[in-house]
Amino acid sequence: MAETSKSDTPQIDDIQKTLEKQIADLRKEITRINKSLSERGAELVDEASAQASDVYDSAASRASRTAQQLRSKAQAVSEVARENPGTTTAVVGVIGLLGFLAGLAVGQSMNDTQRRWY
Repeated sequence: MAETSKSDTPQIDDIQKTLEKQIADLRKEITRINKSLSERGAELVDEASAQASDVYDSAASRASRTAQQLRSKAQAVSEVARENPGTTTAVVGVIGLLGFLAGLAVGQSMNDTQRRWY
């Protein structure tokens, strides 16, 4: 076997030390990148949470206003119905009759077999 000369050994040691230093530097850099990514991820989560909270608050406010408007409209309709019971009965009766006739028409159109009504 061939033996390495003494002059080759310092070069190999230098190369090994250089590589080990580069590996250590790369590990430090990866650690910094991971920390930076973690911090940025936490910032993004905080921002998304704040935006979601704002959207929820806005939607809740709109829903509250809409519900209040619906209550006031329903109260107005209820008052009109109490003031005019005859008209209310006639309107509800006509709507019921139209619904019944629409149901009959749909039922007949969906029936494939011909029926005789005698």
